[in-house]
Amino acid sequence: MKNTKSAIQIKQLNKAFGKKPILKSVSLTVPKGEIFGFLGPNGAGKTTTIRCMMDFIRGDSGSIRMFGLDSQDASLQLKSRIGYVPSDNHLNEKWTGAEHISFIASLRKVSTEMPDIIRRLNFDVVSKVKHLSSGNKQKLSIILALIGDPELLILDEPTQGLDPLFQNEIYDILHGLQNQGKTVFISSHNLAEVQKLCSRVAIIREGKIVAEEALDSLREISTHQVMVRFNKSVPESAFDLKGVTVIEYKPKEVTLKVHGELDSIIKLLAQYSVLDLQVEHVSLEEIFMELYQ
Repeated sequence: MKNTKSAIQIKQLNKAFGKKPILKSVSLTVPKGEIFGFLGPNGAGKTTTIRCMMDFIRGDSGSIRMFGLDSQDASLQLKSRIGYVPSDNHLNEKWTGAEHISFIASLRKVSTEMPDIIRRLNFDVVSKVKHLSSGNKQKLSIILALIGDPELLILDEPTQGLDPLFQNEIYDILHGLQNQGKTVFISSHNLAEVQKLCSRVAIIREGKIVAEEALDSLREISTHQVMVRFNKSVPESAFDLKGVTVIEYKPKEVTLKVHGELDSIIKLLAQYSVLDLQVEHVSLEEIFMELYQ
């Protein structure tokens, strides 16, 4: 049965190059209208997954459907509905930005007029690509992906080479597209970027999906860092509690990581004379690193 509510549905995707397995039973679902993050370290399988989605390469087994259509059987039809930014751009060094825009617009049979995006990215359309910085080449790749008002954007490390000002402009553009009902699939190893953009993420490690979560649910994982200073020495053994890890210990000062509820540690601290207490949520980056490991 076709799932027309999902922009992307990948089931049990496997891919090897020679004898080396790259993707190992990758499965994930991206609902329409969502900015979805595909997160993982370099070499984890992000780009290979995307190239399979775009039907540039084909998996050894498994299936990919986009808007309910098979990515291989409906490859040409789907490409007309997708804007794609690769991790390594393939631009014609002898062409200007305007020539690239005109060429892609002619393929998609749409207008070449994109004044708003060009203005927002402060992009020079008259210079040849060979004279552009890496950041400006990246801007051009993003502009080309937006030609024809695609329903789905697939972006592989889209803001690499961009300075923070234009990174934020890209984030605003993507949120605007989401507000129009578009779907964005963004592959990144930049956690801060994913936090700003995405409502849900899949985390891939060594070719396997190790988590697929809403960012809100990850933020709600009850893990805290507790720093305490005491009036008198407290033995390290006092902190031998379930869910409590001693990060740094001194007789009158201790830093703890507390998994789960804080009730047990609060009851423990009530037995001592506390000079100072700081409680912080563990950062999202630390949670992701634990999932990676």
